[in-house]
Amino acid sequence: MGYNTAPLVFNTPGRPGWLADGRFWYRVQRENRVEFILVDPAKGGARAPAFDHARLAAALLAASGKAVDPGKLPFQTIEFSSGANALSFNFSSKRWKCNLDRYACSEDVRPPENSVLSPDKKAAAFVRDYNLWVHDMSTGKDTQLTTDGVKDFGYATDNAGWVKSDRPILLWSPDSKKIATFQQDQRGVGEMYLVNTTIGHPKLEAWKYPLPGDDVVTTIQRVIVDVESKRVVRLKVAADQHRSTLCDHVACRGSEWADVQWSPDSSHLAFASSTRDHKNVRMREASVETGEVREVTEESVPTQYESGDGRVNWQALYASNELLWYSERSGWGHLYLRDWKTGSQIAPITSGDWLVRQVLRVDEKNRVIFFLAAGREPGRDPYFSHLYRVNFDGSGLKLLTPEDANHEVSLPPSDIPLGCCFVDTYSKPDVPQVSVLRGWNGELIATLEKTDISKLQAAGWKPPTPITVKARDGKTNLYGLMYRPTNLDRNRKYPIVNHIYPGPQGGSVGSRSFAASRGDAQALAELGFIVIEVDGMGNPTRSKAFHDFYYGNMGDNTLPDQIAAMKQIAERYSYVDLDRAGIYGHSGGGFATADAMFRYPDFFKVGISEAGNHDNRSYEDDWGERYEGLLTRNPSGGNNYDDQANAALAKNLKGHLLLAHGTMDSNVPPYNTLLVVDALIKANKDFDLIMLPNRNHGFGNEPYMVRRRWDYFVRYLMGAEPPKNYELKPPPPGQ
Repeated sequence: MGYNTAPLVFNTPGRPGWLADGRFWYRVQRENRVEFILVDPAKGGARAPAFDHARLAAALLAASGKAVDPGKLPFQTIEFSSGANALSFNFSSKRWKCNLDRYACSEDVRPPENSVLSPDKKAAAFVRDYNLWVHDMSTGKDTQLTTDGVKDFGYATDNAGWVKSDRPILLWSPDSKKIATFQQDQRGVGEMYLVNTTIGHPKLEAWKYPLPGDDVVTTIQRVIVDVESKRVVRLKVAADQHRSTLCDHVACRGSEWADVQWSPDSSHLAFASSTRDHKNVRMREASVETGEVREVTEESVPTQYESGDGRVNWQALYASNELLWYSERSGWGHLYLRDWKTGSQIAPITSGDWLVRQVLRVDEKNRVIFFLAAGREPGRDPYFSHLYRVNFDGSGLKLLTPEDANHEVSLPPSDIPLGCCFVDTYSKPDVPQVSVLRGWNGELIATLEKTDISKLQAAGWKPPTPITVKARDGKTNLYGLMYRPTNLDRNRKYPIVNHIYPGPQGGSVGSRSFAASRGDAQALAELGFIVIEVDGMGNPTRSKAFHDFYYGNMGDNTLPDQIAAMKQIAERYSYVDLDRAGIYGHSGGGFATADAMFRYPDFFKVGISEAGNHDNRSYEDDWGERYEGLLTRNPSGGNNYDDQANAALAKNLKGHLLLAHGTMDSNVPPYNTLLVVDALIKANKDFDLIMLPNRNHGFGNEPYMVRRRWDYFVRYLMGAEPPKNYELKPPPPGQ
């Protein structure tokens, strides 16, 4: 029995980078080289190399002393300046700038590590000793802006408990003269502790990590800092909860501070404040000069309010004194227009049994909105994204990406005129990408790239099969993927394995775009299994009711839907052996896996639970309080979180369970798994445990863990003996 890898996929373009004149570049992987391509939309999408790759490699060698392959330039992104005559990029831990007229490179000024560059690129803000500083990009001088920041009450601090870094969380004003940020108040907040595995004395790692039900949790006090005068204006509003309308941090989409927007003239700051339980959000506006705050509008919901799927969708429209607002009040996520001064509703913009996912651009001058939406086109996977345009008054709704596929769209940034067109890359899990240039009415201007999977197909590779099944109610459609051995024998019986991630902020399938390998699901199938991934009820990108289906009952974990799906697959395909059902998952999927083995011990025979948040009372506060609600105690001494805890169910285990956790997991601390271990020991249950020393949360794709996962299913679900100590190795160079 061997474990093989597939050849690479070629001609898949990277996300475009836009130039100020409306042109854009992208990076593409060919069979034996990497190319950077420059596209001119004004010339019908004419393409040419963005620069002379060989000359740039030679110039870089002359400047750095390090040889690079012109076909494998060692950087992913580039930045054009001076029109397109100069190029900047990161290489060998330095920032380089190359003149494309003379092909001469030199070290460029690089902002300090963990800093945020101002819009005019003359200064960079960073945190030092709990205070906010700025670095002058021309002189290299550092200037301290605040002086009262102290431990546990510092400025621009990035700590959500489950994630922390030295990067500052802030937003520069458009004129580069002011900075909006906050003092993060963690005084009195409970701590989390980890110790590394080493010879001798271990090192203690301690940080603030609030939990559901804690009396004291992290809050933020909003401030505006004037860079030149160093004046700090504290907004005249009570401290906000450390919450956002989008994610379980105030910083989402990387380091982007969510729910904050400057006015174009830098005189006001718009922001949204969420309550601790996410049930209420208030839209506010602050005067930068005085710190006075006025209330614009608010919305309350019975479960949890969110402003979009992957992007905050509200926008203050200062040119017209209007507010673009996002609400699920109709049962679906839609856009509404409100008066910015009074907060009163003007009119709905979109409506229907489908939802807006992300507002990509608002053209205030022409009163047009460009947005991604899902579920509007009948007969298609409702998780597929499409781009639409609509007028402010709700008229003129138009589909701009017509193909039945998932569309990843790149529009010019808001500081670049809309010009003629946008880039659309579309695909399905079983259909490779096509990248095209489209006009604003959706018309095709040029085809840019098509993903070439001929080598994959020649090697015998096959894509996963999209599947549609009914949920536990027998009515609601659920969507997923099925992976089968490429040498499938329909006269044979195969064990079925469920790869689960229950959400509620995502699902098992993940991206609906094409990928040659989606984790190791297909590799596991090749060993002799049928593997499925199904997005059950409780996942986003559907109706509000669908997403909130098991709100307040996180122990549900979509498991009744998963079982219903597996039974339907077994009825549909005679080669599926439902008596040999397994399940595995990581993080939330680890929680769901152990839950499945305990709640449904007669159905699931083998489970592999990795890094599971098995008891959300021991996981960061924002997660549980958003989806389970605030922790409340009952007269008997219990609380509303009791039923979701896996340790309370461990006594039900009948099958084979492998638990795994990293000992330095700062996202889901390893105590989550050890609580289950303790309960299994008390119940005198046999189980298997792997504690990976000094690993953080993301160990699931380590070769050792992958191999042990495969071995476990082969041994206990298939009933075969796997190759002893098989070592997974990367493919040889060039494959």
